[in-house]
Amino acid sequence: MTGLKTELHCHNEFSNFQLGPKETPFDCGVTIKEQFEKAFEMGLDAFFITNHNTLNGYNSLLEYRENHKKFEKINVYPGEEITTDQGIHVLAFGLHDTIKAGSSIEDILDNIKSQGAISCAPHPFGLSNGLRENAILCDLIEVFNSNNVDRYSNLRASHFAKANNLIEVAGSDSHVVSSLGRCINLIDSENNLDDVLYAMRRGKITIESSGYTTSREMIDHALYKIENSKEDIIIYFKENHPHLTGVCKFLIDAFESNPNSIVWTTAYKVAVRMITKLSNKINFKDQDHTVLYQRNLRAILPMILR
Repeated sequence: MTGLKTELHCHNEFSNFQLGPKETPFDCGVTIKEQFEKAFEMGLDAFFITNHNTLNGYNSLLEYRENHKKFEKINVYPGEEITTDQGIHVLAFGLHDTIKAGSSIEDILDNIKSQGAISCAPHPFGLSNGLRENAILCDLIEVFNSNNVDRYSNLRASHFAKANNLIEVAGSDSHVVSSLGRCINLIDSENNLDDVLYAMRRGKITIESSGYTTSREMIDHALYKIENSKEDIIIYFKENHPHLTGVCKFLIDAFESNPNSIVWTTAYKVAVRMITKLSNKINFKDQDHTVLYQRNLRAILPMILR
């Protein structure tokens, strides 16, 4: 199938300070210039910018494109990754007004529909903020998310989509510039927003390519967040896990002093193994997933270890 090479899930620096009190204020350091350069390198025809809980940045992207002839063939379209009152994420494509975080999933989906936009369940069976079975309420389902490195989350999403005859898409969920275009969708459409939305709504979209975020990209993203949100992270631990605050400070200092150490690559690999084990239990062995949404470490650790 031929079509528009499109990225459906990416962030830039306008995502900062939008995620909410339980998250680090700094989410993404990708600049508009970097985003367009990478989109050009990847040969994208279009991308939706889906910053957290805001449409801020969309007009800036349009202005930058208007002033740089090199990128005139790359269209950028408005999107948003919205956080529900339960901390769950929903993607919206084609909005003209920002949908504020904190409403119920039903109200958010009604708002998306009233704007003539399209809803999508991102990382629906991820371990902390996916819609899970409620993904069936959305127009599209993200069956592959690059950051779901446990792989079971994507596998469960794929099984669920096929069982319910849902329209499948993939998202890079890019928070570092190198991962933009890691997942490309082909849309059978003219390159304008109305035609693109029309085609997506009718399933004229296929996944051309997909790939996982690398350990280096994960570590680079973590470094960006830690360097810019260190004090907020320490405050969070003081308020929620005071007995671990000293360990938190030590690890932050050690990480910042040498982020390229093999120690962190090894730690990442161990963490992925633990998350993979947990994801398998939750997504394919019917373990209770609600403890993850509550971020209850005392309940999560026994699930991993047993």
